Amino acid sequence: MEVICLEDQAFYALLDRVMERLKEKYEIKEDKWISGDEAMKKLRITSKTTLQKFRDEGRIRFTQPDKKIILYDVDSIHEYLDRHSKDTF
Repeated sequence: MEVICLEDQAFYALLDRVMERLKEKYEIKEDKWISGDEAMKKLRITSKTTLQKFRDEGRIRFTQPDKKIILYDVDSIHEYLDRHSKDTF
């Protein structure tokens, strides 16, 4: 049996590449607009009030096709997370 050791960064980079190839192969596309629950999961928040605050302050894009339906733009959530990410030392 052969054991392969990878540093954390290399391992996660490999996983990202594998996921991208699988998405391409099976033509898996993420929805552009997601529900509030999915947005909260991506943002790692548990409060609907915080999600509303993000929406009210214009931190993430949303659409409201119906009075009780609010959908969130996945790209703006990723951009928000990228803007608030910190570089490692």
